[in-house]
Amino acid sequence: MTTTLAPAAAPTGRGPWQLARAELRRRTSVKISLAVVALFLVMAAAAPLLSRLGGWSPEEFDKTAVDPYLGGQPLGTLGGISADHWLGVEPVTGRDLFARVVHGAQVSLLIAFAATAIVVVAGTAAGIAAGYFGGRTDAVLSRLMDLTMSFPSLIFMIAMMSVAKDVNRIALMTAVIGLFGWPGIARVVRGQTLSLKHREYVDAARVNGSGSWRILTRDILPGVAGPVIAYTTLIIPGMIATEAALSYLGVGVRPPTPSWGQMIAESVAFYDTDPMYFVIPSACLFLTVLAFTLLGDALRDILDPRGSRS
Repeated sequence: MTTTLAPAAAPTGRGPWQLARAELRRRTSVKISLAVVALFLVMAAAAPLLSRLGGWSPEEFDKTAVDPYLGGQPLGTLGGISADHWLGVEPVTGRDLFARVVHGAQVSLLIAFAATAIVVVAGTAAGIAAGYFGGRTDAVLSRLMDLTMSFPSLIFMIAMMSVAKDVNRIALMTAVIGLFGWPGIARVVRGQTLSLKHREYVDAARVNGSGSWRILTRDILPGVAGPVIAYTTLIIPGMIATEAALSYLGVGVRPPTPSWGQMIAESVAFYDTDPMYFVIPSACLFLTVLAFTLLGDALRDILDPRGSRS
């Protein structure tokens, strides 16, 4: 009696990145988060065009939209929302909220993304170097990570932003936020590198005469790319919140340059008489941070499942 063997299942030909994309497309929360992120990115990129479509620049006053006899309260309902002012106006000044919100998105997201880039590049480089070379290099970099993480970062950010006066505030905020943010991702990358540097393919590359730079760029870096991408998405909302906090405390970008944190700080004095002035920038900040957080959680679950369980 002969036994007929069933043919082996054909390989799907789908790599880990294809599987990750398929899993991301399957999740409804990811689709919604991506839509929200895309909306605010387009808003930030097209801020000048959108403000021109609205008919107002972010620094332009409209005294006809506020009532001088009621302390400059916006005329009309819901903070002065009308065909001329799509999201209403600021109390007292009459500046268009739509123009200030879209330009505030540009400033807030620019600082957040630039600071995240500094954090990811510096943290990845330090983590790979510490994990791969070990010894004195690991000791020095690990102590530097511990030293940086031991600082009360928000207090030092406030102090540094307050001392520096005549400098570009956006560039300064980017550098200051990035300075204190890299050790977290460096620790993650260091741990991943320690688990990769003794893998068979890395040992084989070393035996075949590959130099350290080639091994780091061809073998180690692709192995840590998944966790780095996942944690990068989780870093961005923290950067957005940090920029908003510094601007709220008055040490961030200076008026008349708009940012969401600055708008929220200015709206506190009017929240009982004009709540829309507080609600609109707060809602933008909340939705952006929530969307990036949900997207980052999903990416971490898919690209770094061991890290998400720890």
